[in-house]
Parts: sequence; C-alpha cells; structure tokens
Amino acid sequence: MDKATWTGLIVGFGGIIAGNLLEGGHMGSLMQLTAFIIVLAGTIGAVMVSSSEKDLKTGLNLAKSAFNTEVSQAKGRVQEIVECSRLAKKESLLALEPHLNRVQDPLLKNVLRCVIDGVEAETVRDIFETQIQTEEDELLAGAKIWADAGGFAPTIGIIGAVLGLIHVMGNLTDTSKLGGGIAVAFVATVYGVGSANLLFLPLGNKLKRKVHALSREKQMVLEGGLLIGKGTNPLVVEQKLFAFLHSDQK
Repeated sequence: MDKATWTGLIVGFGGIIAGNLLEGGHMGSLMQLTAFIIVLAGTIGAVMVSSSEKDLKTGLNLAKSAFNTEVSQAKGRVQEIVECSRLAKKESLLALEPHLNRVQDPLLKNVLRCVIDGVEAETVRDIFETQIQTEEDELLAGAKIWADAGGFAPTIGIIGAVLGLIHVMGNLTDTSKLGGGIAVAFVATVYGVGSANLLFLPLGNKLKRKVHALSREKQMVLEGGLLIGKGTNPLVVEQKLFAFLHSDQK
C-alpha cells in the first residue's frame, strides 16, 4: 500500500467533508446519486472518446502502481550488472555468454547479447534507446488518461449543475423547493472539481513520475551493458550506475 497516495486522499477528501460539517452542513447534502452518475459517466465517456483502447488498458494497469508500494529493483539490477562486469574483466567478454541464462533482467540480457556478438556500441545504444523511448511513450499515453479525466470532470460537473438548474426552473411554482433544488444542482460541480483536483490530476502526475523513473532505470541498465562491452573497471561501473540512482532520488 502506497501510504502517500492513501493519506493524501484521506486528508484531501476528509478536509472538504470536515469543512462542510464545520460550516453547519451535513453529509446528506453532499450525497447525490444523480450528480455522481452524471459526473462519473460523463468523465469516463469523454476519456474513452479521446483515448485508444490500448491507452485505456495501459492507464488502468498503471493506476494500480499508484496505490501499491512497489519495491524498487534498481539496486538488484546494479548488483547484477557489476557481477557481469567482474566476470568479463576476470575472464573475457565471451565468458558472459554461458552466463546469460542466469541474467534476470531481460533488457540487460539483450544488451549483453549484442555486445558479445560484437555489435558496435553506438548501434547498440541507438537500438535500445529507441526501444526505451517507445515503451516510455506508450506508458505516458496511458498515464495521460488520468490527466484527461482531470480536465473533463469539472466541465461535466458544470453540465450536471446546469441540468439541475433546468429542472429547478421547470418547477418555479413550488418556491419551497427552490433553495434545496439549487443546492443539489451545484453538488455536481463539487464532484467534478473535487475529483479532478484531488484524484485524477494528482494521479496522472504521480504516474508520469513513475514512468520517467522506470525509463531512467532502463537507461541505467543500457549504460551498464555498454560499459561492460568497453571493459570498464567493475568499481567504476558500480559508481556510475549508483549515480543514476542518486539522481532519481533528488
């Protein structure tokens, strides 16, 4: 469980509810099923129209990572690269070939295979940087659906408010219900603005950061594989790779 995400949601939504209660309001005034359906269904529909099916699936899968704490595999990747570097330095680059089956990281395995086969370093870099960039673009497109939802939700909320006001204006003969009807109409706006700024936009931002961090780890793996191909000292390899991790923590 990602404590930052869950705590942020509790503090954000809890603060609004508490503020409403302190102002003399009650929970029933904020619980409007019709407004909820309008905002939720309208936002989902708008996001579906603006995104591809692939982006929707990617975005939904990414959302899980924002609510669950994932143990970083970066240090494990560094250790694996350093072990390969030591083996190549102690024996030879070709000695890594039978060791490839024990390499856990698929990207490192593919990079080392190219290096062992004698593919030029610049060619290897171009191939895998293109692959990393393509994967990053696909993941960012998935994360973008949440930012899109944050843009659509407030407008859908306004539509819900206008629909509510239309209903109120159609019943002007019963003045006793005007105040309550108007209050209900604006609940949709609260749902739209609240969900956008407390859930959708923050979620989109968090997922983008996670995607960038993942791409940087892959860049680190690529760099490590190329350093092994150059015959770089294992100590230097380790220091350079850990520099990637320190950069991510800033």
